[in-house]
Amino acid sequence: MKTVNETHQTEYGVLPDIVVKAPGRFHLIGEHSWFFKDKTLSMAVSLPVYVAISKRDDSVLKFYFHQLNERKRANIGSLKLKKEDRWANAIKSVIYGFISAGFNLGGMEISVYSEILPSAGFGITTAVKAASAIAIKELFEVPFTDSQILQVLERGNKRFLQQNNYLADNFSALFSKKNNFIITDYTKNTWDYVPFNFNNKKIFLVDTKVPRVSLWNEDVIHEPRNALFMGDLKEHKPNVYGGWQYINNINDINEVLEPLSEEDRRRLVCIIKEHEYLLNAVDGLSKDDFFKFSRAVNLSHEGMRDLYEISCPEIDWILKRINELEPNLEMITKSVSCGRITGKGFGRCLYAIIRSSDEEKFRAKLAEFEKIFGYHADCYEVTPAEGAAVLKD
Repeated sequence: MKTVNETHQTEYGVLPDIVVKAPGRFHLIGEHSWFFKDKTLSMAVSLPVYVAISKRDDSVLKFYFHQLNERKRANIGSLKLKKEDRWANAIKSVIYGFISAGFNLGGMEISVYSEILPSAGFGITTAVKAASAIAIKELFEVPFTDSQILQVLERGNKRFLQQNNYLADNFSALFSKKNNFIITDYTKNTWDYVPFNFNNKKIFLVDTKVPRVSLWNEDVIHEPRNALFMGDLKEHKPNVYGGWQYINNINDINEVLEPLSEEDRRRLVCIIKEHEYLLNAVDGLSKDDFFKFSRAVNLSHEGMRDLYEISCPEIDWILKRINELEPNLEMITKSVSCGRITGKGFGRCLYAIIRSSDEEKFRAKLAEFEKIFGYHADCYEVTPAEGAAVLKD
């Protein structure tokens, strides 16, 4: 808090009127399933973003990102999306979300403080949005409920940024609880929590620095007819978390998906399996059964690699070594670690959940990765964090 205040005062000559902290995040399973009204299991992480704001007496907006040493300007009366404004566009989208709801806002001096840059992923841009939304709500005394704040973010994403609005991203940044994972149910547009109680485990986020490449456009399977096909494959199951699951008869699945190309069919089968893995992971977490949880995570990565085709050899190499941390693996029946690619895919980021005692060996594998592939991976130990909150003096 002191560093954030000092940063803001150094830049603008005044202390901020408000400071809000929001967490980064990653998705464990299901981030590619939103279009089909499935579920996503996510974790807000202890990689915080701070947004500090002080009011101005005019309509000028000033933006400063400390770690990037970048400054941007705009005007409350003429907000425009500018390619060169990059991270500042995220804050402008939130301001637009309030203004488009009919609220008059004044000029602001805004500073962003984050040790992790938006380019790394890990939900940093969403955290900037969430922190900005809470800060503006409190600073200008806007009487918005949680639902209305979500609408602010949605309008900003869809209308201003011309992007999809991902509920799992927003829920994670706003509503997460310490020591819990958060589950987004896209059928109901709701969130829920499941505790992470494996005290002998450590969670690591790894930015492999492998450049992302576009091997195929995910939007090609986001078609209304595909959503109808997937809807036909869902069945009501009151005893299952969320109340439904996909049918598991492969012949029935192939019959419904028969009109599609082999590539599209394979990827939709992956989505079907993802829902099963998510249910198993949640059940494992609820029962403190790490084997069931870790098996679901590892199988999910195999699906991302073999069916959805968004992994890469470098990430696969690290994940294989994670599952080899136990030297007597062939003699045990239950896995002691797990990991998966996370985010957009086609390179970049993964997460690993390992025994605390294996940390040194894990970091040694990352050093070996650098020697083999030439990429210096950044590794962050993280814990499940709270959602966005106003910081008090």
